[in-house]
Amino acid sequence: MATKSMIIIGAGLAGLSTGCYAQMNGYRSHIFEHHTVPGGVAACWKRKGYLIDGGIHFLMGHRPGQPIYDLYCELGIAQANRFLDMTLYGRFIDEAGGRSVEITQDLDRLAHDLKALSPDDSQAIDELIAGARAMQDLDMSKTGMASPPELMGPLGQLKQMWGIRRALRYFAGKYARSAADYAQGLRDPWLRQVIENLFLPEVPVWFILMLLGLLAKRQMELIEGGCLNFVLPIERRYKDLGGQVTYKATVEEILVENDRAVGVRLADGSRHRADIVVSAADGYSTIFKMLGGRYVDKKIENRYKNWKLIRPMVMVSFGVAREFPGEPWLSFITLERPFTVGSQTIDGLMLRLFNYSPRFAPPGKTVVQVAFETEWDFWNELRKDRPRYDAEKERVAAEVLERLEAHYPGLSSQVEMTDVATPYTTWRYTRNHRGAYMGWLPTPEVITTRMKRTLPGLANFYMAGQWVLPGGGVPPCLYSGRHVVQILCHQDGKPFLTSVP
Repeated sequence: MATKSMIIIGAGLAGLSTGCYAQMNGYRSHIFEHHTVPGGVAACWKRKGYLIDGGIHFLMGHRPGQPIYDLYCELGIAQANRFLDMTLYGRFIDEAGGRSVEITQDLDRLAHDLKALSPDDSQAIDELIAGARAMQDLDMSKTGMASPPELMGPLGQLKQMWGIRRALRYFAGKYARSAADYAQGLRDPWLRQVIENLFLPEVPVWFILMLLGLLAKRQMELIEGGCLNFVLPIERRYKDLGGQVTYKATVEEILVENDRAVGVRLADGSRHRADIVVSAADGYSTIFKMLGGRYVDKKIENRYKNWKLIRPMVMVSFGVAREFPGEPWLSFITLERPFTVGSQTIDGLMLRLFNYSPRFAPPGKTVVQVAFETEWDFWNELRKDRPRYDAEKERVAAEVLERLEAHYPGLSSQVEMTDVATPYTTWRYTRNHRGAYMGWLPTPEVITTRMKRTLPGLANFYMAGQWVLPGGGVPPCLYSGRHVVQILCHQDGKPFLTSVP
């Protein structure tokens, strides 16, 4: 059988993963990437000697013996990275109330600290901690990532249920409600905010329990070198396997003949043909622009019309001539004095201190990064007037720095670098629809939806990435690329390989 050729759109995590597994299994692949570097939303960039990490916050499943660790090994990630155990998820700070609490891996201590905040919520806290304990030994790959829906079948679904049997009751009932909905039953208003914002208010409670369980099991980690150290080994693995990448190559159209994908047309007008086309790019752009909306059904139309997207973010990074010994890497601050961006009131900030590795800043210095949710339409309109756009970025950076000064006196005078990334920045470099850096908002309905990697009526075409594995994140994106090649191997009647024979 002649070697089949494959074009992959996008060199993010899903595209690189697809390429690696394609090469391992005898497909000849070529990735076309819009940006000048790999990684997609898993992005790093340098400013005045500081490394700004704008992507991966933390990872899961980095220890040997876990299927996700095996995935990292297959893609060359584990061999090239040093992972740092997270003993602390983060610290929550209530400025108005003068309270704070740390979300620690010690579940006994966590239960004690939460009850100290709100003794009246002791029963609910005990229930949450019990759920976290039940999730400690959960195999993440058994929650829908191990196989694509096309190859699952009834027996596969049964095996999946068996794999999570010890924690099965936490995937139903009140734990299947959103964190925000569940938190309404708590008596203390600020404890409600803590539970709601452990991840996103819309995620199901079982997702929060899973995070706490993985933290307690020491299965959550930081990357010593940030996104760049995570992404570059996958690109190197892909190239070592014989794969080809072309950067600054924006795909504008997926070429179709007789309802079969046959190649792509780039923005420069060049056409490239292949036996198989895989889009690991933005879902909306792929389906409704590159393919002109011709291959959809009611389910797909409903998703892109009615499902909510992850709210985009503004990310303000400062390079400061200061160290932060003993400070947690992540804090969530409820502001006593909110400020306004567009029509939105910003009443909380997520603060990251890159104090856990010397890779991000010169000696004695630190990258301090603040992020908050914002409105796509406001920034997208504003960017049409560049002076106003730049002025608003400067104003927002000043507002954020003023709030940080209350926690770290003297910080303003120590700033050497300021960088502001808006939702438009995210779109400009990744083309993610409306700046949605993780695709769909992972509501209880969305996060449990199984999506096919194909489109109705279109042959030789597949999708990988966060738009076909709702919830986004690192392991799902990597698994989605694996899924595409598993499907191809099944169709071609050959075994699926995870290494070079």
